[in-house]
Amino acid sequence: MDNFFDTKNISEYITNHNEEFQNKLLTEAVNVASNIEGILREGNIDLLKNAQKLVLYVVENRKDDLTLFAKEEGIAWAKHSLTLAFKLEWVHAIRRALWYFIRKYNQLNKNVNFGENFFELEELVNDGIDEFLNSFFISYSQYKDELILSQRQLVEHLSVPIIPVSQTVAVLPLIGTFDSYRMDIIEEKVLTDISKYRLLTLIIDLSGISDMDEVTIAHFQKVLIGITLMGAKSVITGLRPELVRKMVHLGIDLTTFTETKATLQQTLNNYLG
Repeated sequence: MDNFFDTKNISEYITNHNEEFQNKLLTEAVNVASNIEGILREGNIDLLKNAQKLVLYVVENRKDDLTLFAKEEGIAWAKHSLTLAFKLEWVHAIRRALWYFIRKYNQLNKNVNFGENFFELEELVNDGIDEFLNSFFISYSQYKDELILSQRQLVEHLSVPIIPVSQTVAVLPLIGTFDSYRMDIIEEKVLTDISKYRLLTLIIDLSGISDMDEVTIAHFQKVLIGITLMGAKSVITGLRPELVRKMVHLGIDLTTFTETKATLQQTLNNYLG
């Protein structure tokens, strides 16, 4: 008789009793069972088919296939914003159903050598399922983080509206708070649009900015230098007293790189009047 740890036989036993395995799985995960059709409809994810795939990868110790499958599942669940609680319940149900069938296999094969190999099997099964969960959640989180970042990039680009007011002059009104990430977006947008619209003058209105920290001011200086290197001129309008005071205390002189005017209206009159 084959050794108890002959996972090929266990794998074949589960495959040959697939319908029974699925029924057991559905009784172990009541909450998920009632949502199987909805998950299939929303995310095109066949939970029962994928459960068998997971089980076979675990039992047959196909680590590379298991990791790849977990990553694909993580992306699918994240992409369709499916409930993580369902996934966790489902995988724990798969674990219980798998051990149930391993016990049944053992009961049907009394001459199998149980012995110390059982502990190796226990490690194989539980570590495999734990590794699936770990890789799944990492993949899920990475996809969500990338989605949030791309959405933030879109919002930030929309919040940097460079408005052409003539063939060579444009206005950039800035509002809100700034950090290094947003300054990166501003720098990229400014330099790209100067080239795109062939601008000679960019009027940057700061009347909506009450404060910048030292790092952001230094980054803003680099943006102004970049505008000069692009062959264009920058004009700053609407500097508020609090911001001017901070620049003075920090010893920062923006007039080396730019021209300053009191108001946007005054500047537009000068350039368009």
